[in-house]
Amino acid sequence: MDRRFLLKSTAGLAALGVAGGLMLPTARAQTGLVALVHTQAAGDAGPVDSMIARLKRLSEEKGFEYRAIYAQDPATYETIFRTLGDAGAAVIVSTFNEVAEPFKAVAPAYPDTKWIQLFADPFEPPIPNVVTVSYDYYLGCYLSGIFAARVSKTGKIGFIGGISIPPINADFNALKAGAQSVRPDATVTAAFAGSFQDPAKGQEIAAQMFSDGIDYIQTDAAATDFGIIAAANEGEGRMVSALDPAQFPIGPKSLISIVGLDFGASLYNETTKALGSDWAGGSHVSTGLDTGVIDFILSPLFQEQGQADIVAKAKEAWPEIQKAKAGILDGSIKVPFNTAL
Repeated sequence: MDRRFLLKSTAGLAALGVAGGLMLPTARAQTGLVALVHTQAAGDAGPVDSMIARLKRLSEEKGFEYRAIYAQDPATYETIFRTLGDAGAAVIVSTFNEVAEPFKAVAPAYPDTKWIQLFADPFEPPIPNVVTVSYDYYLGCYLSGIFAARVSKTGKIGFIGGISIPPINADFNALKAGAQSVRPDATVTAAFAGSFQDPAKGQEIAAQMFSDGIDYIQTDAAATDFGIIAAANEGEGRMVSALDPAQFPIGPKSLISIVGLDFGASLYNETTKALGSDWAGGSHVSTGLDTGVIDFILSPLFQEQGQADIVAKAKEAWPEIQKAKAGILDGSIKVPFNTAL
């Protein structure tokens, strides 16, 4: 896409509605345009759906115009960001590591726009009008590992990530460390689907893991989770710990828990700050267990419909999980951020 063929301002955004994918209805603008540019598709019952819903809610509360644009092709990222900047966007939020370089290329040219990258490493050097946000998801995975070791009958635990990148590798290592801290003979096996949007591959990997005797899988794969949960639904005693409460109804008898990362809440929090007068650009936000964004949560549906003996084990293990969480928060438990596989 050549930017010369995109009209500026409102007309340019209309073009993005076609080129970029999803464009939502807008509220009456009072504080300027707020745009979410998401690089994974909506309909994931997870991060993207959550962010869009919370952006809509915040727009209704604050009275600003909003857009949610699916940037499917990395070749269009800079064009989309520049067009939003030309349109005078007040805040631009985008997602995941792949937008870091486009942010660095574009954001300095639009100093009056506030830029927020969710799931990001800090920029070195910082850019004055950019905030990056990271998530200590690995800490929740450590708790999931302890829990898995207590509820697993076989002692065989699986981990399925979307793509092997440093933070997801760290999630696997934390899961393994948590499991082996209470059950040294536990085995923890990692696999990667190669995509965050491939349920078929997720189902294939999970089915093989379950056939190999693994009975608890921690996911870290966004929309690929659909297939992992589907594989768990195909047999008794198969357990999955996923990402988002919206997934609970998909596997009421198999989805036992989530390591929750509430991208919607994070977007809501960071956008609210950006709309305020004391926003601190050029900074990095590290989001941990004590923020309300990341937590380890049992599925209430599984507690009602899950296999009775596993439900009993889960309830028995829960005080240990709470104690470990408190230990992480007070510093008495140190969970390494280990990105090596």
